[in-house]
Amino acid sequence: MTALLHATTLQATALAGPTGNLVDDVRRMLALHFMVNAFRAGAVAAVLGAVIGWFMVLRRQSFVGHTLAVVSFPGAAAAIWLGLSATAGYFAGSIAAALVIALVPRTLSGRAGSQESAVIGTVQAFALAAGALFVSLYGGFLDSVTGLLFGSFLGVSDAQVVALVIVAVVVLAAMAVLARPLFFATIDRDVASARGVPTRWLSVAFLVVLGCTAAEVSQITGALLVFALLVMPAAAAQQLTARPVLGLCLSVGLGLAVVWAALGVAFYSTWPVGFFVSTFGFAVYVVAAGIRLVRTRGRRPAGGWLTGRIGATGAAPA
Repeated sequence: MTALLHATTLQATALAGPTGNLVDDVRRMLALHFMVNAFRAGAVAAVLGAVIGWFMVLRRQSFVGHTLAVVSFPGAAAAIWLGLSATAGYFAGSIAAALVIALVPRTLSGRAGSQESAVIGTVQAFALAAGALFVSLYGGFLDSVTGLLFGSFLGVSDAQVVALVIVAVVVLAAMAVLARPLFFATIDRDVASARGVPTRWLSVAFLVVLGCTAAEVSQITGALLVFALLVMPAAAAQQLTARPVLGLCLSVGLGLAVVWAALGVAFYSTWPVGFFVSTFGFAVYVVAAGIRLVRTRGRRPAGGWLTGRIGATGAAPA
């Protein structure tokens, strides 16, 4: 009933349209308490997803992040079917999948290779099938499935915002402890191992942190859209800079901009928030990739590729 009331209010405001005065339009949004909560929850999800996602992209574990987000769906569906809290289901599913992936045997260099991809794909396929089964056994309305898969920015309560903040603080605190050795192990695993860094345990710890992040953000964005906040701002930031601190800050800034812009546009539209989150995130990545391409071309010798080849070989073509 509450979600229906929010949707009705949002639709009525969307039909009225924006006034053209940015300040007045923002005031109209923030006059509604559920929109205030949406912005608060969106900010928490954006910051958490951007920070953890930056390391996820750097470690080339985007497929892992997507799987952990998807697995949160059957976890929540099973919890609802059993009469438990959906939040507990989100975390149980994601953390269990993270531990399963962490058990994949590594080579002497610490890489899992094709074995990890096979396990991840298997877990993801089984998770989706299990989620469909739990929803069928529950016998709930279609809205329940839609909420689990695509989330609901506009139905967040005050208690949920507080819970989101608490979990985010815990996850970010854990990440602050792991960040330095994890970055070292990601850049040069062999040297890190030689210096006594527990690379294997760091990998397991990061997967658990990533699972908690996926479960946390999934409660707002849904199991399918969490991937947008995990990968798009982080990938765009890494297109623009290789500096770790600057990249993290830029990832957070882009994540906040994407979420807040999506909420603002969706408020005056009849289209879902998730569509704008994904669209704006994709646009940010395309722009960042374009900027990197322009920079790369600008660094080439004036004569282009041929001049570069001559300079490199010291000889002209015959």
